[in-house]
Amino acid sequence: MKLKEKEFEEIIQDLKSVASQLGAGVRFEKGDFKGGYCLLKESKVIVINKNANLQRKAMILSAALKELGVDDIYLNPKLREWIDEMGDNK
Repeated sequence: MKLKEKEFEEIIQDLKSVASQLGAGVRFEKGDFKGGYCLLKESKVIVINKNANLQRKAMILSAALKELGVDDIYLNPKLREWIDEMGDNK
């Protein structure tokens, strides 16, 4: 999927909103890791490597949301398609 940087930024913002709907926080941190969904002191957290490129950040966020389960909430069709496609490519 060929997208411009600005489009990835918009997708990341939309994905962060979905995470918030699901009660999960999103954190961008430095370190030697890829990122993903975890529980931290009973809080849902999605941690993403701050140094990853925008496409990678969107892919990790999509995979984490897919793991959390987005089937029971409304998503616009384009965003749902993105999560389905990119969530599998992690």
